[in-house]
Amino acid sequence: MIELTHDEEFAVLTLQRPEALNALSFELIDLIGENIMKAARSRARALIITGQGEKAFCAGADIKELQNRALAAQREGAVRGQSVFALLDRISIPSIALVNGYAFGGGCELALACTLRLAVPTAKFGLPEVKLGLIPGYGGTQRLPRLVGMGRALELVMTGRTVAAEEALAIGLVNRIVPSPGLEHAKAYAREFSGHGLRALQFAREAVLRSADMGLAEGLHMEADLSTLAYRTRDAEEGMQAFVEKRKAVFRDE
Repeated sequence: MIELTHDEEFAVLTLQRPEALNALSFELIDLIGENIMKAARSRARALIITGQGEKAFCAGADIKELQNRALAAQREGAVRGQSVFALLDRISIPSIALVNGYAFGGGCELALACTLRLAVPTAKFGLPEVKLGLIPGYGGTQRLPRLVGMGRALELVMTGRTVAAEEALAIGLVNRIVPSPGLEHAKAYAREFSGHGLRALQFAREAVLRSADMGLAEGLHMEADLSTLAYRTRDAEEGMQAFVEKRKAVFRDE
């Protein structure tokens, strides 16, 4: 149902329910959370998440599991999905969604929760929950406007329409389009930042992500605090010394 492998300096998490278009059962959501934490405890410098097969990254929730549930169970499930996806914000390594096909509903929300997103040319995105009389419940209404703006997010959530890879790139939903199957390109993309110290990368991610919930003055105060913490690290000492000595810095994540 899920596989976590290590490829060079990267952890690769692959959803493996191709017969169900890698749909998110409740069991799979729990496994995603467990494997995110395994990747975070490993020596990986980035986590790449993708789906098995050429058709789907993740087609969303397993609708059969959603039927005839008690309201308390439904809310518990939404909170559980949100908390699992939120792990991607808290772990020390950045994450990349390699969207290799359909990314609908919860699958789109999983991609939104990653630090960065890559798409193959045939990838398609959408939050179609409104067509079922529902709304996104795993963070889509919160993360999408932070990426594409309020107006576009409202349109996509309220229409439930599908967005092809080119449009996703144009509106900022994905960072790049890469040739299929994409894993080698995802690793090459990750190498653009994986050689930097993880402390600095984590502080930088935190500063950018938290800014969405703050006014400018508060955000600048937070940035000053985080930049001071970064300055106190051994990696900062090494980076500045390497610059002065005109050599490549050797970061140790300290």
